[in-house]
This record gives sequence, structure tokens and C-alpha cells, in this order.
Amino acid sequence: MRLSLEGDPEAFTGLVRRHQAEVARWMWRFTRDREDHVELVQEAFIGAFTSLGTYRGRGPFCRWLRAIAVRTGYAFWRRRDRQRAEPREDIAHLLDGQAQEDSPEAVVTAAEAVHETLAQLRPRDRLVLTLMYLEEHSVAEVADLTGWSETMVKVQAWRAKRKLRKLLAP
Repeated sequence: MRLSLEGDPEAFTGLVRRHQAEVARWMWRFTRDREDHVELVQEAFIGAFTSLGTYRGRGPFCRWLRAIAVRTGYAFWRRRDRQRAEPREDIAHLLDGQAQEDSPEAVVTAAEAVHETLAQLRPRDRLVLTLMYLEEHSVAEVADLTGWSETMVKVQAWRAKRKLRKLLAP
């Protein structure tokens, strides 16, 4: 990290190699489209490179990188929602009968149903629910990753859960 801060491009390449799989896993939460996924991973590392001067070394590099990745994914959702012109697909057909099946296909279908359901929420709601319930971060960790206050995270989670209930109501 020190060499990267001093401007050594090879040192940053090493950081990318070391953290690429982890960032790719994080960014998969934001899109299931492979092309968009590759672009998001690249955007996260570009954001990290351009923000190297802001890294103070007070915490682990991985945590700092994760915050950049979360904000990159959130920006992607906001951009995509502004561009979306078609109505969102009804996902009820994906949810029917999934609770009793344990096959790998059922698990994948259920995961897609969750992803499609969350896609119907606004980006801010999607982000807080994903971080708190899919990735199991605490309120303090979500606040750290998003830059919001803990109170804001709690309020946003409460509102997002209420909106999700409305989506899932018969």
C-alpha cells in the first residue's frame, strides 16, 4: 500500500490481484449481468486508485476498499434506475413453490427471485437490505460502509422492510 501511495503502478497492480476475487464477490450483489459485473469490478478499482490519497491507514485496506465498492454499486443502481424505461417484471412466478425445494436449481431460482424482488426497490432501500440481511453486517458496519449515520441506517432499514412487505403482499 505504501508503494502505491508513492505512485508505483506495479504495487497497485499487486493490490488488484490480491483483492480482485473478493471485490468481484461483493459486486455480484449489485448485478447478475456478467458484462455489468465486470464493469463494476473495474469501476471499484478505478475508484480505489483515484482515491488512494484518501486512505489514511487507520483501518484495514480491505475495509476501505469495501466502502468504495459499496458506493460504486450503489451509484450503479441509481444510474440504472434512472435509465430504466420498461416496467419491472412481476416476480411472483419465481417465488411460487420454492420454499420446499432444496435442489441446486431451486436455490439458484430462489436467489434470482430475491435479486429480482430487491431490484424493484429504490437503490437506497436495496443497499441497506442487502448489507444488513444478505451480507449480515451490523448497523455500525453499514453506517461505516455507506457513510450514513447509524440512525439513518436504522430508519432506512425500517422503511425498506416496510416497502418490501408491500411488494410481497398478495
